[in-house]
Amino acid sequence: MSQNVRVRFAPSPTGGLHLGGVRTVLYNYLFAKHHNGKFIVRIEDTDQTRFVEGAEAYIFKTLEWCGLQPDESPLHSGPFEPYRQSERKPSYKKYAEELVSKGLAYYAFDTAEELEQKRKEIPNFQYGHATRGSLKNSLTLSKEETDQLVNSKTPYVIRIKIEPHQEIKFNDLIRGEVCFDTTQVDDKVLLKADEMPTYHLAVVVDDYLMQISHAFRGEEWLPSAPVHIFLWQYLFGLDKMPQWAHLPLILKPDGHGKLSKRDGDRLGFPVFAMDWLDPKTNETTQGFKEKGFLPQAFINMLAMLGWNSGIEQEIFSLEELVDKFSLERVHKAGAKFDFEKAKWYNHEWIKKLDASTLLLDVKNQLSSANINIEDDEKLTTIITLVKDRCTLLTDFLDQTKYFFKTPENIDLTAIQPKWDEKKTTFFRQIIAQWHNNFSSTAVELEQEFKALATTQEIKVGELMMPLRIMLVGGKFGPGVFDIATILGKDETIARIENVLTLLSK
Repeated sequence: MSQNVRVRFAPSPTGGLHLGGVRTVLYNYLFAKHHNGKFIVRIEDTDQTRFVEGAEAYIFKTLEWCGLQPDESPLHSGPFEPYRQSERKPSYKKYAEELVSKGLAYYAFDTAEELEQKRKEIPNFQYGHATRGSLKNSLTLSKEETDQLVNSKTPYVIRIKIEPHQEIKFNDLIRGEVCFDTTQVDDKVLLKADEMPTYHLAVVVDDYLMQISHAFRGEEWLPSAPVHIFLWQYLFGLDKMPQWAHLPLILKPDGHGKLSKRDGDRLGFPVFAMDWLDPKTNETTQGFKEKGFLPQAFINMLAMLGWNSGIEQEIFSLEELVDKFSLERVHKAGAKFDFEKAKWYNHEWIKKLDASTLLLDVKNQLSSANINIEDDEKLTTIITLVKDRCTLLTDFLDQTKYFFKTPENIDLTAIQPKWDEKKTTFFRQIIAQWHNNFSSTAVELEQEFKALATTQEIKVGELMMPLRIMLVGGKFGPGVFDIATILGKDETIARIENVLTLLSK
């Protein structure tokens, strides 16, 4: 690809980052890095009524967790600063005025009340070719009247003038040729009364000034394409327009409609990348990170929601995704979100990663239960032992805490029905034997345990579950003699004696 690749993610700081937004980031990032290009983050904060405090910082924390750091952004200086649209405000008005001077846009002085009245009078009212002739704008007013209103500071917006019955075509990198009839397109507002641009004007101007080569966005933006094409044609020339790709939607698990936060709340899974605390409601919406997902698994899962590599491999590192990624393999159809599959990716990544890589995450899980670990070597050994049993990082708490803290709850009901004096005698004897000689390996402990069971004429299977429950409190965990080896002689014996006492009551 001879063209210098420059792509951008342009979020509005209005709340938590939906996984669809993160996937848009990911595809931008993968495409840029595959072509040795630049990935830019531009904050589109022109709609001040929707601005939410803390949302921009949240976006950058999310990208940091995902490992998708931009080359240029408000936090990463670059040659096209500033990267917040609110700080670029003066640059937009001149382009809107230029369109007015060319007769390609116009001033509209209609008040909100007047427009609301029109909506009551006309079903599905649109401000466009069919209605603008009866409204208060510079197309229906004389130049003198228009100048007087502008000079007297009467509030106005600037709207693009869309002529009907034109066919607009463009080539979408995912969908191929896309055609529109402009008869269905309304005269979008380009510049608001506060002189802030709308998305339509700002995205075109900024993509031009920042030399964006490719623009990837969700398919919900397809209806806006004619307006943007006209703006490119009118202001800069279509040869300067980025190549577009409209990404498929992420759908609800049943495939009917776009996945929303409400769906996640209803079905019990996150749709945000990280926890989002809404400063207006003070409510926290759980994210994948806090649910117990690894960033590697989250990214891997997102990449496969709408794209495939063409090979059977499903587990990819970020570096492998960069190497394999191509827009040709992005699907046109929406991708159904499957939370069970998402957990599968996480389980596979937990199994794949070294225990040392998981160490900090597991320490944080234990710390949440006031178990603070200083012996990293011991914890690393334990992680190696239990990680295949963990689907989420949160599972590590139950799978490891009993190594550091005597279980408070013992599942005696699983032992009592088949408990007898013969088994009490057996465990008293194994305690005495281990008091004198507690082997240093799980293999030797198991051999000694089985040998005594044979001598006592008790089936080993009838003794293994009670031993497990004595050590961990329930019917879970890795090899029971591995557990005993890590617990050591004194703690192993103490836990067995504790349960024997409870069983004798």
